Amino acid sequence: MTKKQMDTGDILSSARAAGRNSLDESAGKALLAGHGIRVPQSRVAKGVAEVDAVMSGLQTPVVVKVMSPDILHKSDAGGVKINLRSAAEVKAAIEGMLAAPKIRGARIDGFLVEEMAPAGHELVIGGLRDPQFGPLVMVGLGGIFVEIFKDVSFRLCPIARIDAEEMLDELKAAAILKGARGGKPASREAIIDVLLKVGGENGLLMQHAAVISEADINPLIVSDTAAVAVDARFILG
Repeated sequence: MTKKQMDTGDILSSARAAGRNSLDESAGKALLAGHGIRVPQSRVAKGVAEVDAVMSGLQTPVVVKVMSPDILHKSDAGGVKINLRSAAEVKAAIEGMLAAPKIRGARIDGFLVEEMAPAGHELVIGGLRDPQFGPLVMVGLGGIFVEIFKDVSFRLCPIARIDAEEMLDELKAAAILKGARGGKPASREAIIDVLLKVGGENGLLMQHAAVISEADINPLIVSDTAAVAVDARFILG
């Protein structure tokens, strides 16, 4: 077992030991980074008092997200604020979240403050553990569009490069990702790289098949040169 695999295993075992059935976003991002998937620079503030120290190491603008085991869909609860450019704006965002009806009664682990990713195409890459077939990996159009268009493709893990290429070609949005009608293309190599790191032979779904029941990177922001995972959700079981 490699040092990286031991480290990512520790993230999951620590969550299980704490009785959690999901990873908070900070831990989820650490798991992705441990498997070589790019994530934004981020820090966790326990509350308003820690904001100044947290902001000193980050480039603006930033996004703030509530971290709570009781809240899986942060945006729906009012737990995400974007394009914040100062410590004062971050503090005001946190204070607003703490007063939000869907947040004020929840258990709060802290607030993830992270640099905003550059603009690009929004994809979703994720997976689940099927009780009969084992881990499956998925890719599709992400962001709000994953629920609207349901433009996704699945494969059994582990996948090889040819599988990742076929998955992308199966999407209805394939032409958009290639830069249709003068739009900027999404880096095909960057998407394939993330797919293999998630669902490949040594990917996180295979390495942690006994622990991860669902995984969701949404959105994965893909420019013409790179891919950045800006949100991550892992269900344990």
